[in-house]
Amino acid sequence: MSNPSLVIVSPALPGANNGNWRTAHRWKTLLSPVCSARVVQQWPDAGASADTVMLALHARRSAESIAHWANTHPGRGLAVVLTGTDLYQDIGSDPQAQRSLQLAQRLVVLQALGAEALPPECRAKARVVYQSTPARAELPKSARHLRAVMVGHLRQVKSPQTLFDAARLLCGREDIRIDHIGDAGDAGLGELARALASDCPGYRWLGALPHAQTRQRIQRAHVLVHTSALEGGAHVIMEAVRSGTPVLASRVPGNVGMLGNDYAGYFPHGDAAALAALLEACRTGQGSKDRAAGLLDSLRTQCALRAPLFDPRAEQAALFQLLNELQPPPP
Repeated sequence: MSNPSLVIVSPALPGANNGNWRTAHRWKTLLSPVCSARVVQQWPDAGASADTVMLALHARRSAESIAHWANTHPGRGLAVVLTGTDLYQDIGSDPQAQRSLQLAQRLVVLQALGAEALPPECRAKARVVYQSTPARAELPKSARHLRAVMVGHLRQVKSPQTLFDAARLLCGREDIRIDHIGDAGDAGLGELARALASDCPGYRWLGALPHAQTRQRIQRAHVLVHTSALEGGAHVIMEAVRSGTPVLASRVPGNVGMLGNDYAGYFPHGDAAALAALLEACRTGQGSKDRAAGLLDSLRTQCALRAPLFDPRAEQAALFQLLNELQPPPP
């Protein structure tokens, strides 16, 4: 493999500390053995003349950079990385996002069902690249209660109302405790979280926390709750799986594409009663000697089988293959 000069276009830069930025930074690091890479918010920039390959995160939000690349390097070197809003919202209605699909030589999806959301004529260009994180040791956890954690900024697309309603259904259960991590992106949802914490002592809204602290709380939790309406491939799910913490997730394609169709920890999107029932089932038999009979341990076993998908070596190998496909042919 020759050494291309790679530019990664990310709508978010370090200050955002969100999924786009973490993906861009991680890919730059994973690809460093085979190429020089830089992360920019818009292209072209001062270093554009040396670039031979572009990975652009977000078909709509990076559409201008994608179009400039296609004009400068027609028909070569361009992969567009598709987020949940790309796959399950924008490409159905937004002309810029639709144009980005047509201009790209490769379309990167972050979970196994992502290609199914693409127009049929674009699916042959799709490549699955599971995101990754280093494995972390599972930490000892109390048997006196079940500790659930949800991680996600308070925005409608993350469906925090489902968690709020489930917490109210469980308000009388002192043995089930819920921590909620995330900034109040929607002020109204922040007010609901504060009211819920006042009414239900088992629910705590912790606000935004640094990433390292968030990972520690995932490690210490018995289960991660993920209620999203749509996802391209949630970082927090693979972080939980790689920490030995099983997941309760809404049955939406982005989650199923990560955890597998037969995973036992799904609830219908928006169904707070079903989520509450799963949390109760996880608590039931938590301290039983017959560990194999408990839902929590069944979920832990299923997640352990998925964990190799999210190993950094697997992500790096997929990126190397993608880069090899995107390089211009030798003269």
